[in-house]
Amino acid sequence: MSPGPEPVPLAFQEAGAGPPVLVLHGLLGQGRNWASLAKPLAARRRVLLVDLRNHGRSPHHPETTYPAMAADLEALLDRLGLARASLLGHSMGGKAAMVFALTRPERVDRLVVVDVAPVDYGPRPDFEAYLRAMLAIDPGRFARRAEVEAALAPVAPDPRIRAFLASNLESCEERLSWLPNLPALLAALPALAGFPEDLRPAPITLPVLAIRGGRSDYVRPEHEPVFRSLFPGLRLETVAEAGHWVHADAPATVLALLESFLPAG
Repeated sequence: MSPGPEPVPLAFQEAGAGPPVLVLHGLLGQGRNWASLAKPLAARRRVLLVDLRNHGRSPHHPETTYPAMAADLEALLDRLGLARASLLGHSMGGKAAMVFALTRPERVDRLVVVDVAPVDYGPRPDFEAYLRAMLAIDPGRFARRAEVEAALAPVAPDPRIRAFLASNLESCEERLSWLPNLPALLAALPALAGFPEDLRPAPITLPVLAIRGGRSDYVRPEHEPVFRSLFPGLRLETVAEAGHWVHADAPATVLALLESFLPAG
C-alpha cells in the first residue's frame, strides 16, 4: 500500500469548551472568516477555526487535494488528543469535511456542509481570474490595503469580493504580502473544483446537515441524489435569503440551524 499524503500542522484559533467542532473555510478564506458565528457557538462548545493548508497561517505545500486536507485534519485531531469531533465546512472546506467523513467516519460526530455538493463543478474561471490577478500584484508596492483592493477591481468589481480577497494580506514590518500559497492554489483549481471518486458512503448513523443558499447555484436539485447516496443521514436546509456566503448573508438563521444540530456541553 502506498503511503498517504504528507500532513502539515494546521494553524487554528480556539475558543470555548465542550464538544469539539472544527470549522473549515472556503477557497482563499481563513478560519477567522467564521469568527462572528464561532463566538456564540463557543458558549457551549470547543470551537476551532482552522486554516487549511496553503491558506492563512498554515504551512505552504505543493499538494492541495482533498485527501491531503483530510490527512491534515486527522493529524490535527491526533495533535489535540481528540478521538472524534464535529466538522463544519463551507464550500472548499465543506468538500474537505465530506472527504474526511467518508474516509474516516469513526472520527466524526456530526457533519455540517455549507453550500457545496460532492460533485465536480468543472472549470472555475472566476477563481482562476482572482488568483491570477493576485499573483500579478506585488502587495509590497502598496502602502495600504485599500490600494490593493483598487488594483483588484478589474477582475472583482463587487466590493465585497475585493474585500474578501484583500483579507489575505498581512503586514510585516510595514510591508504588505499575500498569506496564501497562490501558485499552489492556482495549480490545484481543477482538483478543488472536483471531488474524489469511488468513496464509500458514510454510515447511515452519521448525522449530516447541509445548508444551501436559496440564491446560490452551488447545490442544485440534480446534486441531491449524489449527496444522499454518499450521506444517507442527510438533512438538507435552504436559507432562502442567502447566496453562497450563507453564514455572512443570514447569520442568525445559520446560527439557529447550527445550535439545533451540533452537540453542546
